[in-house]
Amino acid sequence: MATTTNITTTYAGEKAMPFISAALLQPTTIRNGGLTVKPNIKFKQVLKRVEMSDLIKDGTCDFTPTATLDITENTLEPKEFQVNFTLCKQDFRDDWDAISMGLSAHDNLPPSLAEYIIGKTVAEVATANESILWNGSDANEGEYDGFLALFAADAAVIDVAGAAVAATTIQAEMRKVINAIPQTVYGKEDLKLYVASDILRAYVSSLALQGGGDGYLNQGANQGFGSLQFEGVSIFMANGLPAGNMVAAQSSNLHFGTGLMNDQNEIKVLDMADLDGSQNVRFVMRYTAAVNYAIGSEIVWYA
Repeated sequence: MATTTNITTTYAGEKAMPFISAALLQPTTIRNGGLTVKPNIKFKQVLKRVEMSDLIKDGTCDFTPTATLDITENTLEPKEFQVNFTLCKQDFRDDWDAISMGLSAHDNLPPSLAEYIIGKTVAEVATANESILWNGSDANEGEYDGFLALFAADAAVIDVAGAAVAATTIQAEMRKVINAIPQTVYGKEDLKLYVASDILRAYVSSLALQGGGDGYLNQGANQGFGSLQFEGVSIFMANGLPAGNMVAAQSSNLHFGTGLMNDQNEIKVLDMADLDGSQNVRFVMRYTAAVNYAIGSEIVWYA
């Protein structure tokens, strides 16, 4: 008599946190420290902005509250998302046998089909979120407003008009962004120049062209980009940024919010064999995510 292997697995609330974390905190912009992560937002969190003026006055015997204190705020409100799909165990059998026999010498694949499905899905969600956090739109199914949509709607964000990207012109274009950074922000330790991959490629090429072709530091075309800077600002390649885009901002001003401990978070792999006799496996994932920033006037956007 054939044996039915049930692979139903459920992770909910706090138990789902390691898997939700892998999906939401592994996008390269987040993993490499490009954003400030707010990991435990139950509903929403206020990002306050405090501005002071006329703060210092000549000393007198009296208390004279003449300073001006302005408090404005943005709201970080994670949106709920879900991933649902159905797989047939027969369609997965060849792949699953290969995994069980350890035919891959390089991939550290999980020891069970349920964990494999979870791992694969978590990786896909992470890849999608890298793009969404920069270029997402709340009007699109399965997305939230990314930073570029928020920048476009905020007159306080400093806009710099872009141009065609080339190795011979890229440094002049990058200098436009640097020159637009407010004096109060330039020199801050966490200030970064976030660039799309085509921008970084052009910049590295420009370094190779320096010195009549000898390249920066006489390295020719052998230019690395592990810790590049431009005019005192660290360069950060953001894979999710669309081509031709640059953003200058402090990482402490750019926020990613989620609720890793929320009760509604869940990951389920449901074997339907005991329920309807089919060979189908259903996958369910729920999580929350959003981005926002605190101070638009301290952000430069080149597009």
